Amino acid sequence: MPNTLNPLELIARRWQPSAAFVRRAALATVVMAVIIVVTGGAVRLSQSGLGCSTWPKCTPESLTPTAAMGINGLIEFGNRMLTYVLCAVIGLFIIAARARHPRRRSLTRLGWAQFWLTMTNAVIGGVTVLTGLNPYIVGSHFLAATALLTVAVLSWKRASEGDEEPRELVARPVRQLAWLLVAATGALTVVGTVVTGTGPHAGDAKKVHRIPLDWQEITQLHVDFVYIVVGLSVALWFTLRAVKAPAAPRRLVLELLACLAAQGVLGYVQYFLGLPELVIGLHMLGSALVWICVLRVALSLRDRGPLPEAETPADLPEAAQPVSEAAPAGSR
Repeated sequence: MPNTLNPLELIARRWQPSAAFVRRAALATVVMAVIIVVTGGAVRLSQSGLGCSTWPKCTPESLTPTAAMGINGLIEFGNRMLTYVLCAVIGLFIIAARARHPRRRSLTRLGWAQFWLTMTNAVIGGVTVLTGLNPYIVGSHFLAATALLTVAVLSWKRASEGDEEPRELVARPVRQLAWLLVAATGALTVVGTVVTGTGPHAGDAKKVHRIPLDWQEITQLHVDFVYIVVGLSVALWFTLRAVKAPAAPRRLVLELLACLAAQGVLGYVQYFLGLPELVIGLHMLGSALVWICVLRVALSLRDRGPLPEAETPADLPEAAQPVSEAAPAGSR
């Protein structure tokens, strides 16, 4: 009895994507993860967090927003629909990674990890609405989106390198400094969500419960972590120069410093102008870009060799060959 092929195996028999296509698909997941972060912030800043009054429907009677719900309903529903676009992009990456030969299970696992993180965050988003924009759930919603962005960046990096055992490009203390920078930036992100939870932009025009902490004190703690991250970044750049590290990591640290500088300007502007919505939205975009830069710096300090070369049709197993090249049934 012939073996039953799953849909991904059937696609792999008929399509051989290039390594460049897989990399572009991985980069597309990074772009979509950033868009989800920014548009999620737009929902909150436009007071559209309860534009749809329930979940998974938009209203108890309707799946989509009604005319009476106005622009807030459209913004909230539009953000929900972006989840499907994100899933489609992740699905393309999974299919491309699976169809590429030689098969790299690490890439498909990262793709599926993105899918399940997206599903988890969709549920958290639903709970956010059902709990009336509870600030702790809103914060976890953002952190889950950051986790998705983390896996997307890792997928992008892995799609550009081989599968050899990692070869460290710098000494262990330098790598530890880089990962300390990652940890400090992660703490900065967490404190930033607390600042959001204590601030005035709750996501809805009605009175919404806020985290019972002093907003200015939490903001000062956030600024303290910014100084720590900047200090670690500067220290890492000088360290990489001192140990004559490859040019790529040093360039990435400079990109990080430029991003941190822009983010710092936005932070002070939003503070002194009384938290204007547009500037806060740009600040959220900046936070995602800073996180990407930090992860790229840490990942650039090891090498996993070149990408494996694609196998020719003659090298592929029968199950992976195009249908026209597979042996006809009963010929053996």
